[in-house]
Amino acid sequence: MTHILAIDQGTTSSRAIIFDAKMSVVAAAQEEFTQHFPASGWVEHDPADLWSTTAGTCREAIERAGLSTGDIAAIGITNQRETTLVWDRATGKPIHNAIVWQDRRTAEMCRSLREAGHEDMVTDRTGLLLDPYFSGTKLAWLLDNVDGARERAEAGELLFGTVDSFLIWKLTGGKVHATDATNAARTLLYDIRKGRWSSTICGLLNIPVSMLPEVRDCAADFGSTRSDLFGREIPILGVAGDQQAATVGQACFAPGMLKSTYGTGCFALLNTGDTPVRSQNKLLTTIAYQLDGKPTYALEGSIFIAGAVVQWLRDGLKIIREARETQPMAQAADETQNLVLVPAFVGLGAPYWNAECRGAVYGLTRNSGPEEFARAALESVGYQTRDLLEAMQADWGAGEAQQVLRVDGGMSASDWAMQFLSDILGAPVDRPKVLETTALGAAWLAGMKAGIYPDMDGFAREWALERRFDPGMDDSLRAEKYARWKRAVAATTQV
Repeated sequence: MTHILAIDQGTTSSRAIIFDAKMSVVAAAQEEFTQHFPASGWVEHDPADLWSTTAGTCREAIERAGLSTGDIAAIGITNQRETTLVWDRATGKPIHNAIVWQDRRTAEMCRSLREAGHEDMVTDRTGLLLDPYFSGTKLAWLLDNVDGARERAEAGELLFGTVDSFLIWKLTGGKVHATDATNAARTLLYDIRKGRWSSTICGLLNIPVSMLPEVRDCAADFGSTRSDLFGREIPILGVAGDQQAATVGQACFAPGMLKSTYGTGCFALLNTGDTPVRSQNKLLTTIAYQLDGKPTYALEGSIFIAGAVVQWLRDGLKIIREARETQPMAQAADETQNLVLVPAFVGLGAPYWNAECRGAVYGLTRNSGPEEFARAALESVGYQTRDLLEAMQADWGAGEAQQVLRVDGGMSASDWAMQFLSDILGAPVDRPKVLETTALGAAWLAGMKAGIYPDMDGFAREWALERRFDPGMDDSLRAEKYARWKRAVAATTQV
């Protein structure tokens, strides 16, 4: 048994990737699923879609690899974080659609809690802000708005979990209700310093602690799959939320190392070692990974819309058919136009945390067309990344964070976008040979636990660079473009 099956359950699709003994990709399968938008700012998934696409892609990847399940040593799981599910303890049936991390329906609840003076306590324990992004208020909303949910929860009949917990429950046939420390750290309910659920916050949100999963290390025994799923039981030995899995996959194990992942959103993490650093710039303090009972902490900045802005060009404006079309369009854009797109479709994340503002475009002329929109969309991701990294530098201390940014995720494949990122940051951007760093991180956790992959130091030595992008933009132009972006954001947040 020399192969690892990595499950990467994301916001818009589920993927399964098979890695061999050398941590190379052997086969992969991917399936998109429907996004549900029942009201403005609301985003939901059908839990049945999450499960069926996960199970289906796992079977397909194993088949494509030409392997039997006897060749699979272990499973690693990485997942969209904060997305919230509640299901029946006895039947496994969800009581409602999953409420997705992008969902903003609890904005008023968060505002009331802030005005009541609770945010400082919540931030001190969890490292997070009182924002609809996180799972805690989503869970409270479900208990308050689904008929009979609160009574059933208090009677011990219902379970809560993020997507990893739901998949573990389904994979093990309901035998295991667990999560890992990185996913727990994103719920708004977990004390990241004490390493346990916060009874104080659960009491504040009126959430029964009996609903919550057991919290384990990222590399741990999460049970085994039902034998009828894949032909035999396969142990689940690694779990991490997608951005933490990418941090692991990028081998950002030393304090000061930086990575940024470009998927539906963009998420930058700075390893701060064994010390949780409380941000003064509206960043999040979180757990990067936890091994052998010891957490390693990180500062994180979250951008809600990154790759999703390209999906908007495709599905909303219908000016592209495929994401890869944006690169030649951006290159062909009129250099004299200064279109700025602020993609606040579901509000702005770090360092602004404005849940109410919405997207805006500035600098339109009669000559503005698809090419200019494509360029502005790609540039918006670079600008938002700079916002995050400047906040991180301020929190961590000037000169302490490494000046090289490691990138991954779908949008990192765009040379134009990564060159602009380097230009607007004024810093090198490193793209690894393995872009599937999220799945690789989950695979390494499981493979290391199974004894077939190297330890942390050995894994770090094997990280390989595919291309470095060095800044080439004139300093004055960089300053002018970024100042234009900051003015656009200021105007957007005032509307």
